Amino acid sequence: MNNKTLLKIANDFGSPVYVYDADKITSQYERLTKAFQNVKQLRLNYAVKALSNISVLKLFNFLGSGLDTVSIQEVQLGLRAGFKPENIIYTPNGVSLEEIENVAKLGVQINIDNLSILEQFGTKHPNIPVCIRINPHVMAGGNTNISVGHIDSKFGISIHQIPLLLRIVENTQMNINGIHMHTGSDILDIDVFLYASEILFETAKSFNHLEFIDFGSGFKVPYKSGDIETNVEELGKKLSKRFNEFCKDYGKELTLAFEPGKFLVSEAGVFLAKVNVVKQTTSTVFAQIDSGFNHLIRPMLYGSQHEITNISNPKGRERFYSVVGYICETDTFANNRRINEIKEGDILCFKNAGAYCFTMASNYNSRYRPAEVLLYKGKPHLIRKRETFDDIIHNQLEIAI
Repeated sequence: MNNKTLLKIANDFGSPVYVYDADKITSQYERLTKAFQNVKQLRLNYAVKALSNISVLKLFNFLGSGLDTVSIQEVQLGLRAGFKPENIIYTPNGVSLEEIENVAKLGVQINIDNLSILEQFGTKHPNIPVCIRINPHVMAGGNTNISVGHIDSKFGISIHQIPLLLRIVENTQMNINGIHMHTGSDILDIDVFLYASEILFETAKSFNHLEFIDFGSGFKVPYKSGDIETNVEELGKKLSKRFNEFCKDYGKELTLAFEPGKFLVSEAGVFLAKVNVVKQTTSTVFAQIDSGFNHLIRPMLYGSQHEITNISNPKGRERFYSVVGYICETDTFANNRRINEIKEGDILCFKNAGAYCFTMASNYNSRYRPAEVLLYKGKPHLIRKRETFDDIIHNQLEIAI
């Protein structure tokens, strides 16, 4: 996506606006598929929570992807986008038994991550295939906010509880067809991930009728120049070899599954915002944009760094700016960042805005959520309209006072 195209999109569709590149999504999907080409049965289940626009889901369906979902609403979105129920896995956390049962009625693969629900579901529905989410107590990611494999995590069934898990399975005679783990986002060390995989392989030996093993995801993508990323090619080579060895020992060809989200869509997305005010204080120059953490909360929530460029003046002299929003809170996107000279009315481009950006947007301060645009076959397509005041009050009921 070049600056000329992005500036035209900002002009035609207004700002702020999210823009996604279908070609980049496709190339990332193909890169991951190629990395595991030596596995006979591979299933990539795109993590819907990363970017849930139905047009993006339709693109993944076209590419042959499955879906990883965490709510019944995401399941419904997947079905609406054309996915077959058997190509959707549902991995909730802390939801009611009723929701899990309602999803099961849709024919979707169930993945359960706690012993209480496992026993209740297995007792009532022993014939419905169930995957079990294991917590290997291994953190393959960096930031503790996005690592879910540690011992105090609310996610997964502890490996130390395997004996109790097996007793529940035996007592209920339920059908366990898959096991799953997710160590967290931003995998930095492949060897640590492979170590966690060995724990999953060892656990898999306890089940005789598995159809797949799901290794989660969390592949790291670069967020700035010189940033490290997960070497998926090396991981593919090493894990594929080990997986094929396990299948041979297991006596059955299993499916190797992943649930990538950020890896597939993060770099494909940018966020465009207009500079409302350039404000200079005694020590700081602020570039105040027509957005805030109501649209892009990751820098404030996770401390994540998004590269910011001034696409209206890409060759201008670099100066130091603090980029902030219009929300009546501290919503700082960048502190003292070197950016080409900014003037009021310029369009700033935030990189790596495809994953966990729009999906975490809100109406805080009663602001509208932005539009979304998909660049598909070289043409921009509006895939979500900008909200209006009617959207803000749509579900509100006024009483007589």
